[in-house]
Amino acid sequence: MYNLAVTETLLLGLLAAVVIVALVWIRKDQKRQIRRALQNTESSLKEHSRREAEVLTRSARMLTREETNRLRGEIENAIGAESEEIRERERRLEERESLLDRQLQSLLENEKKINQKQTSINKLESELLLQNQKAEQLIQEHKKALTELTSLSQDEAKERLLKIVGNECKMEASQISKSILNDAKDHAEEKARRIIGLAIQRYAGEQTYETTTATISLNGDEDIKGRIIGREGRNVRAFETATGVTVLIDDTPNTVVLSGFDPIKREIARESMSRLVKDGRIHPTRIEEVVSKVTEESNYNLANVGEEAAQKARVNHLNQEVLKVLGQLRYRSSYSQNVLAHSVEVAHLMGLLAAEMGLDTAKARRIGLLHDIGKAMSEENDGPHAIVGADFLKRHEEPDDVVNGVASHHGEVSYDFIWGILVSAADAISASRPGARSETMTSYLQRFKNLERIGTSFDGVDKCYAVQAGREIRIIVNPKKTSDDDSHELARQVARKIEDELQYPGHIRVTIIRENRFVEYAK
Repeated sequence: MYNLAVTETLLLGLLAAVVIVALVWIRKDQKRQIRRALQNTESSLKEHSRREAEVLTRSARMLTREETNRLRGEIENAIGAESEEIRERERRLEERESLLDRQLQSLLENEKKINQKQTSINKLESELLLQNQKAEQLIQEHKKALTELTSLSQDEAKERLLKIVGNECKMEASQISKSILNDAKDHAEEKARRIIGLAIQRYAGEQTYETTTATISLNGDEDIKGRIIGREGRNVRAFETATGVTVLIDDTPNTVVLSGFDPIKREIARESMSRLVKDGRIHPTRIEEVVSKVTEESNYNLANVGEEAAQKARVNHLNQEVLKVLGQLRYRSSYSQNVLAHSVEVAHLMGLLAAEMGLDTAKARRIGLLHDIGKAMSEENDGPHAIVGADFLKRHEEPDDVVNGVASHHGEVSYDFIWGILVSAADAISASRPGARSETMTSYLQRFKNLERIGTSFDGVDKCYAVQAGREIRIIVNPKKTSDDDSHELARQVARKIEDELQYPGHIRVTIIRENRFVEYAK
């Protein structure tokens, strides 16, 4: 039993030892497996770390390369910009150097020219000094010769010498002035002729002729004359008192003539008589009633007439009082030329002239339309119509250039603007063209006589004729007393005297004729 127990104990001990050994071996094997797993894990981690390191290194290299490329590009751009700026500065420096070279060359050339001119001036001064010396010598010789030959005193010889020298200087001055005037006329007349010719060519207007009488037709009713006269002439007297116009009833059939110098009163009388004849009721009360009504309508219609004229002339924004006074020009005439029609014509001509010269055409037409507005107030105010009209327009707030253009178109005041000169030209074109105005025979013949009187008032004139309806004066001079240069000076003196003493529309041409005739007869 005891052995069995020992055996069992041994066996248990052995089994325990085996178990312990097995456990130890298993434990060691587990450790080896764990170590191997750790080694494998460590290897895999190292490999993974190595790969990540390679990826990171590659990424870092790529980023480094990109940053390097970017920095290189920025540096290259900066260097390129600086290089371009440097090149631009170099180009500017080269241009400045070239400009300085050219300026230096120009200065050298100018200095050379100045030296040449100085040399020429010195030479001229020396020549002038020599000429002065020669002139002094000649004068002394001339004085001596005059004293010796004519036995004149020194003062008498001096007076004669000054006369000779004065004639020579006068001849040279006349030649110089003739040359200057010819050059100026060649340019000024050509341009003025072109501008005025274009304006005249582009405008054509009609003219209305006015007289101091108005005729009323009675339409075949002779009995109406008796009613117009009235018992013992009371109707005629009432009509003349109410209108201020003379009624002429003669043997002319079917006609009554109204005579008066005031065109507005004459127009009121004409309209009143026409209404009375048409109505048939003619007595003092009716006459006063009709005349009063026609007068009121006439005052209202004057503004309409002025507005119509402004529309024809294409002029806007005129004061109502200005339009009313402008309408009165319809009943004014100058040398049988209707002043309102003339003003509209001048407005159109002013617009054309201003267009040719590049000026304000609207303002030009405005000044042309208003230039003769003072003629409607000439009986109410003292002074030239241009000044009266300008004062009226100034009171109604017209611009200063418009006022000066109206005031200066006849030369009573100075030309502060160009408009006065243009108005004078347009006014002359409208007034002096054929058929625009008429003159009485007396004034026409008087103008001829005055022209011929002025022409014959100068020395050396043989004959003088006014031709071309007073538009030209022809003067025949004595060729022995008057030279060609004297003829030119004479033409200017005659023209100036005509301008100073006469008043006329348009212009007058002065022609000097100087000729020599030699006649022989063959026998």
